[in-house]
Amino acid sequence: MSRIRRNLKLVLVAGMATGIAFVVVKLRHTQKLATQTVGDIEAQIDALDPVTRASVVAKLTADAAKDVKTRTADAVKDAKARRA
Repeated sequence: MSRIRRNLKLVLVAGMATGIAFVVVKLRHTQKLATQTVGDIEAQIDALDPVTRASVVAKLTADAAKDVKTRTADAVKDAKARRA
């Protein structure tokens, strides 16, 4: 009985180690892809003429500010709903 338990533990530990290794590899790949995408976007923005670049940056900034305001408003609503 103890050999079966020991073998089962070994199989479970090996399976967990394999799963963790897989997750680490996937996360590294995702991080590399995200970094590459950011670099591509920055290169495209840098290639624009100054007026167009300023316009694009202003639009991206406005969109980001709008997203933050929306998320903040939603968070406030959720907090009020939880208190009630």
